[in-house]
Amino acid sequence: MLFGNNTATDNTAVQLLTDLGLEPVLSPRLQALTDTGSRYLRDLKMNLQTALGAETLGAKDASLIGLAVAVNEGHEGLQNAFRTRARAAGATEAEVAEVLACTSLMNTNNVYYRFRHYLHDEFYDKAPAGIRMSIMASPVLGKELFELISLAVSALNGCELCVTSHEKALVGHGTEKIRIHDAVRLSAVVKSLVVLL
Repeated sequence: MLFGNNTATDNTAVQLLTDLGLEPVLSPRLQALTDTGSRYLRDLKMNLQTALGAETLGAKDASLIGLAVAVNEGHEGLQNAFRTRARAAGATEAEVAEVLACTSLMNTNNVYYRFRHYLHDEFYDKAPAGIRMSIMASPVLGKELFELISLAVSALNGCELCVTSHEKALVGHGTEKIRIHDAVRLSAVVKSLVVLL
């Protein structure tokens, strides 16, 4: 493919942003891919469509997981886009707010439990965490979705102990592994988008 502006690729990048509800203004990274006719833009667009359209998640849960990723990665525009999508799919303000709280709590836990895991030290393993987590007892999102979002954020943040704990809780709750897979895949794909925004 020739270098320089490529209308098909440019349209792919713009359409990708528009489909998500973002302003169709290309970041320097998206522009670099567009200018070189990168086939990856079509891959990314298809990956997002597949991940967001997973039947096991549905529009509301997929949008709330996307929101958690956008919050975790600190991308304001994507947060607004997923918040809008979640509301359009029936999410309440309380559910949206709880996604923010859940993402914040998982960042606390991910740092703390990674520290414990890295050291494998008996003192730290037995020390009380002293981290208050009352929202986990009776979440507005429901226990299953709260755990699913917790798992997705923990996977992003690379906390093995948290990932295994939340996955075990989900399986114990009766969640099908394909739903767990689809949630983590969605978080991975949205993170890949954030890298280019």
